[in-house]
Amino acid sequence: MSDVNKTIQKWHASFRKGTDFDSWGQLVEAIDEYQILARQLQKEVQSANSADFTEEQKKTLGKIATCLEMRSASLQCTQSKEDFKLEELKKLETIIQNILTYNKEFPFDVQPVPLRKVLAPGEEENLELEEEEEEDAAAGAGSTEAFPPRAPAPQGTLLPRLPSEPGMTLLTLKIEKIGLKDAGQCIDPYMTISVKDLNGVDVNPVQDTPVASRKEDTYIHFSVDVEIQKHVEKLPKGAAIFFEFKHYKPKKRFTSTKCFAFMEMDEIKPGPIVIELYKKPTDFKRKKLQLLTKKQLYLHLHQTLHKDS
Repeated sequence: MSDVNKTIQKWHASFRKGTDFDSWGQLVEAIDEYQILARQLQKEVQSANSADFTEEQKKTLGKIATCLEMRSASLQCTQSKEDFKLEELKKLETIIQNILTYNKEFPFDVQPVPLRKVLAPGEEENLELEEEEEEDAAAGAGSTEAFPPRAPAPQGTLLPRLPSEPGMTLLTLKIEKIGLKDAGQCIDPYMTISVKDLNGVDVNPVQDTPVASRKEDTYIHFSVDVEIQKHVEKLPKGAAIFFEFKHYKPKKRFTSTKCFAFMEMDEIKPGPIVIELYKKPTDFKRKKLQLLTKKQLYLHLHQTLHKDS
């Protein structure tokens, strides 16, 4: 079986898993599965190097991702009105299975999820080097050039705490602050939090914090709680929780990852923790790690464990 067919089979299995959870009333698990699949489809749509799918097929995959996000949002909505029903979502199963031959009109009037401009790691670093040089030159010349308009600041996509289960532990991570030498210059800074297995694959929905609350000296303060969307006992062996610090680059008009940090499973314990910052691109497999700086600048967190005895 070709790699592309294996990929489609995985997507289909994930879709079935999500709709099964949904129909059994296991809504947290359904949301989890839908969001992971939506991100996988979006990644394929964004991939400039992928020749496996035509532009039209990518557009269809993007629309399926939109529907998964819509169903996910419906399940998280506390009101009785469901915007996107399970029966509607199930109509997409045959489209995923037959994406290579599907040529009918998409059953719903939706647009692919708008994607942030994403650059290849090398491309992004080159742009940033240029920009840093420009910024240094501008600072030296006392330039007051106005920044071009930018996309609205992200409002965050943090999820509520899971229901407790007897004998199971839930983890709340308070992101207190991050230390950076140029903290004051970061525009619309926020964090993306994900939980990855040893192969760098998402095991939880990815969450974004709102934009940081304030900057002070060499610190950016967040003071925000992130609820990890799996009981600690259910996290796979060797998994890690990643924190990607992102900010807006006005001259290039894209959101960039500045650095990242991660926490391994043996570091989960109540109380404060300070973790080191690493250079981008984010290495989810933790193979080639390079510290961001020799200076003592860290990500400051506080952990709370909730156990239902």
